[in-house]
Amino acid sequence: MPKTEIPVEMLNQEEAAAELKRLAAEIAGHDQRYHAEDAPTISDAEYDALKLRNAAIEARFPELIREDSPSRRVGAAPSEAFAEVRHAKPMLSLDNVFSDEDVGDFVTSVRRFLSLAPNAELMFTAEPKIDGLSMSLRYENRRLVTAATRGDGATGENVTANIRTIAEIPQHLPSNAPDIVEVRGEVYMRRDDFLDLQKRMAETGQTFANPRNSAAGSLRQKNPEVTKSRPLKFFAYAWGETSEPFATTQYEAVRRFGDWGFRINDRMVRCASLQEMLGHYHSIEVQRAALPYDIDGVVYKVDRLDLQERLGFRSRSPRWATAHKFPAEKATTVLTAIDIQVGRTGAMTPVARLEPVTVGGVVVVNATLHNEDYIKGIGNKGERIRPEGHDIRVGDTVTIQRAGDVIPQILDILPEKRPGTSVPYVFPDRCPVCDSHAVREEGEAVRRCTGGLICAAQAVERIRHFVSRNAFDIEGLGEKQIEFFFNSDKAALKVATPADIFTLRRRQEALPSTLDASLERLENIEGFGPVSVKKLFDAIDARREVALSRFVFALGIRHIGETNAKRLARHFLSFVTLRNTAEAAKMPGGKGDPGNGEWQEIVGVNGIGSIVAEALVDFFAEEHNREAVKNLLDAGVTPLAEEPVGAVSSPVAGKTVVFTGSLEKMSRDEAKAMAERLGAKVAGSVSKKTDLVVAGPGAGSKLKQAADLGIEVIDEDQWFERVGRQV
Repeated sequence: MPKTEIPVEMLNQEEAAAELKRLAAEIAGHDQRYHAEDAPTISDAEYDALKLRNAAIEARFPELIREDSPSRRVGAAPSEAFAEVRHAKPMLSLDNVFSDEDVGDFVTSVRRFLSLAPNAELMFTAEPKIDGLSMSLRYENRRLVTAATRGDGATGENVTANIRTIAEIPQHLPSNAPDIVEVRGEVYMRRDDFLDLQKRMAETGQTFANPRNSAAGSLRQKNPEVTKSRPLKFFAYAWGETSEPFATTQYEAVRRFGDWGFRINDRMVRCASLQEMLGHYHSIEVQRAALPYDIDGVVYKVDRLDLQERLGFRSRSPRWATAHKFPAEKATTVLTAIDIQVGRTGAMTPVARLEPVTVGGVVVVNATLHNEDYIKGIGNKGERIRPEGHDIRVGDTVTIQRAGDVIPQILDILPEKRPGTSVPYVFPDRCPVCDSHAVREEGEAVRRCTGGLICAAQAVERIRHFVSRNAFDIEGLGEKQIEFFFNSDKAALKVATPADIFTLRRRQEALPSTLDASLERLENIEGFGPVSVKKLFDAIDARREVALSRFVFALGIRHIGETNAKRLARHFLSFVTLRNTAEAAKMPGGKGDPGNGEWQEIVGVNGIGSIVAEALVDFFAEEHNREAVKNLLDAGVTPLAEEPVGAVSSPVAGKTVVFTGSLEKMSRDEAKAMAERLGAKVAGSVSKKTDLVVAGPGAGSKLKQAADLGIEVIDEDQWFERVGRQV
């Protein structure tokens, strides 16, 4: 049964963490099918909707960003059918925006990061976003030596032999090209060539879904002669490693590619304002159907390369570029039923069951209804989001759209098609799983089951979370297996808590050799068998030692998602230190009370605020939580200490730095990004663990705290001098 969740603006941190976990897994699967297998199972609009929801949640809850987040991951692992190529510089993908307002926000964020005045000149390039297969072509001594797909961004597939068959890709570059240069772009197929190829392939019973899949499939042929027979083309628009600079702007660089013999897009322009950027986007949108190749949006890039360098990168995308995607499709259908799903936190989410309808080339049968207020047409601030009388009822004809949710959301109803027998939907006040009361706390949009551990839905979800890929990642413990173990009435098979997972093998091996006991032996149960049981036990044993960040994340502490778990692990380094600090911490007792030193240390971790710190302290204050952790450790689970930050070689690597006051030569965001790039830990408050404070004009209490603790304080110019950067 597909999962749905409430709108992003209504999520609390625990629900957001659960949603990000599901999105990471779902998007990773689609990345694999799209990038590695050339067999996508959803449309571009559907995929964009998943990415958009993920980005929206991360924007609201930056502390929950996961290590495996789609915002940190690029593409998919390279196929085993080709040798691997390690990219000299990562091949990152772009963030997406979906509205004119989003583009305005992108431009504003660039100006803010660079501390540019609103009227300061800032040029962008704008070009069609080609729907093809990303490719990196490496030239050494101006000769093509390697061609590699994007892969996972760090490692791609070596398809050099096949790339050499594409006539319009130069085998040699002219003498004015650098000795080493990686030219990057998109391998694609024109629509007319695709249709001709489809006609030829239909005779053999083979077809491709669209030009992009056709291009990717043609390029991944083991026999280069097959690739040679396919009408592939290449647009150049970016670069990786170079032995020397060859341009000062994005526009100039692409023009140089044209001089070297590459095909470049003649619809690339330079824009001096937001209005020009949007004007070019809407112009291309109108031309889209008439273009000879498929596009799915427009790419904007900061034109000056020195500004691109200052802006730098996030984990998977540049700050200086974004893709403005074309809008998703809408459709109408009939709502046939409303079901209630219960999540790990007890949240009860309504799901609409629909008569099947095709949206963006995909058949849709479910849609999210978010919560009971959404069904009534009321927003999270009590405002009406649909006209009076447009509550959602079973039997309604509804408008759906995929534009930001894991599954489509219902936008509105068609009142003229409402059946005369329809009645308003009454949200249940009891849990459909355990029949416990369902309550809605003041200020909450979500109604929750109060059953807690007696609610099977919540207990099973907690165990699923514990063994999930970004927690303990135990292979062989999927949804069906967890439900089987949880529902078992046999002592040797029962898994009701995470610690039970690690005693399962011991309980099985302790069974006597009797007929009755044979009924509890896992290998005798349908769906298992000796080989699969051994694999499961081995997988469990392999996870008895686990990274501290995974261990903390797996505990399911409210407000502590994967990113916050990582932050805590990197700061405290060992579980004993983290636990002891949390147990000793005393929260502020009122106005003017700062709490004790342990509390200040927790809230001083960069990105960890008082809400997260309180959740951590509350968790270890509960006896049953301490007992659950003890049971895990007694069962042989060992959280491995984190390696301290400092692998980067720089004067500030491994040091904890605090920026305070008004920085004049760079924005606060740029300062933090620079410090982290140099291997430093950036903290939000001063504590005895702080190594360095960089203070600008207007620095206040943090400066005094640094003086009281004897911490070194430097100004902005001294910071640049220390890290070796010219201002």
